[in-house]
Amino acid sequence: MAATATSIKLSGLARMLVQENLLTEAEATTIQSQANSVKSPFITQVVNSRKVSAEKIAETSSGSFGFPYFNLDAFNPDYLPPKSIDLKLMQSNRVIALQNHNNILFVAISDPTNLHALDSVQFQMGMTLSPVVVEDDKLGKWIDKIVESKDTSMTSLDTDGDFDLDMGIGDDEKEAEATQEVDDAPVVKFLNKMLLDAINIGASDLHFEPYEKFYRIRYRVDGILKEVAQPPLAIKDKLASRIKVISNLDISEKRIPQDGRMKLVLSKTRTIDFRVSTLPLIHGEKIVMRILDPTSATLGIEALGYEPEQKDALLFAVSRPYGLVLVTGPTGSGKTVSLYTCLNILNNPGVNIATAEDPCEIPLAGINQVNVNDKQGLTFAVALKSFLRQDPDIIMIGEIRDLETADMAIKAASTGHMVLSTLHTNDAPATLTRLMNMGVAPFNIASAVSLITAQRLARRLCKNCKVPIDVPKEALLEVGFIEEDFKEKFQLYGPKEGGCEMCNEGYKGRVGIYQVMPVTDAISRIIMKHGTAHDIADQAKLEGVNDLRRSGILKAKQGLTSIAEVEACTNE
Repeated sequence: MAATATSIKLSGLARMLVQENLLTEAEATTIQSQANSVKSPFITQVVNSRKVSAEKIAETSSGSFGFPYFNLDAFNPDYLPPKSIDLKLMQSNRVIALQNHNNILFVAISDPTNLHALDSVQFQMGMTLSPVVVEDDKLGKWIDKIVESKDTSMTSLDTDGDFDLDMGIGDDEKEAEATQEVDDAPVVKFLNKMLLDAINIGASDLHFEPYEKFYRIRYRVDGILKEVAQPPLAIKDKLASRIKVISNLDISEKRIPQDGRMKLVLSKTRTIDFRVSTLPLIHGEKIVMRILDPTSATLGIEALGYEPEQKDALLFAVSRPYGLVLVTGPTGSGKTVSLYTCLNILNNPGVNIATAEDPCEIPLAGINQVNVNDKQGLTFAVALKSFLRQDPDIIMIGEIRDLETADMAIKAASTGHMVLSTLHTNDAPATLTRLMNMGVAPFNIASAVSLITAQRLARRLCKNCKVPIDVPKEALLEVGFIEEDFKEKFQLYGPKEGGCEMCNEGYKGRVGIYQVMPVTDAISRIIMKHGTAHDIADQAKLEGVNDLRRSGILKAKQGLTSIAEVEACTNE
């Protein structure tokens, strides 16, 4: 065995590492043998063995062979040349093209002794090469990223999944014309894959974004946008046209924004709706698709993350025969799911429920849902007036945007109807002052509004890999902890660096953080006296209402999220 091992011819890089005393000859021979047996590059085998770091090999190679050292972390993908190295050649020779300048192609390589790779690239590209040395592990990640972004699936991708796209196009002539324009099977298959992947990983939105030199697709997962692909820039128009066709939009109109919907039928029992929005940019049309999963409305109030006393207060408010319940928070904070959860609880054959939304996001059987259309004059206020002539018991208004809608909602809540709606404010006390600033009379607010819930969504720590952390008491007091918190033992957790195979960087899913504030007699008196949001907040605190920061701290003490997440999504 020893004779066989020593008979192995060392590569140029292996000899260099031995000469620089980074490996012994025996170690280099063993690693070379292992690399040959698994058909892996020697440098990759060295890095995997952890005998020498990729960074050390790159720095040493740069000095020994006279090639510049380059850190790929500092490279901007915008500068990737349009004409790139053949994907198979890139993978087999571990080399990528970085930039083309005056017909000189700068290429990244981790093993500068691999002259065969450089000759192959020069022959394929027909340009003079200027190699730079990079770290092998980073090079491998870049190669994987480029292969994915260049989308080899454009010619080989096949999605044989059992699903269908409901395009909702009724005009046969229009459908034939649109289909002819985007009759490109690879584009269709690529889009189908993007939609299915987004659903499978639990994304809430897909972003299709054209830029001058590249085209990227990002998913929003657990509130964070992540790039998932960079398909060829040439397909941006075909992809936009395909999305417009299945969303029943005008594919010839590229100068103004458009809104539409599409439906993905996964099976006989599961259908996913998408809300589609197009926006003309200087380099093409950006398209954002919001995933509307009807199952999110049937999770039940227990799954939303309310504390027991908050849940009881909300259920008591919505079960009353009249009153106005408002849900407030920024876009993407889960307001719609909270409202639909309440509607699902109230939905029974004995009540008449009507909703006005822009647009209707989650269809619910047994509820009369209306899409408002400002262009045609069907505003929230107009829909609300019509509802009041339809003998309703419960009314849901997608959003209170103006004084007319607010007045109508207040009047409906004061005349024997339960009204649910949303408003964009920072917290519950600010909602009451916002209504006053809109022009609603304080005595109407005090008599009609029964409860306000403000909410945020924080990323939930992965149950599989979260790690306990120790935080000094002084730091916790600055965050918002109080002395009473330290009278009982609790353990705080944080995300594991890099996460695990079951999560995204230590987080998986999201948990709601809520401020549930009933409008009591004391708060009503403050409203009647034109009190400020601070006055209302102080009174709510006296009555035991937790603000968003305090509710977030409770979630952190329960090990559901991290202190960093609480600080990021709540205001103190």
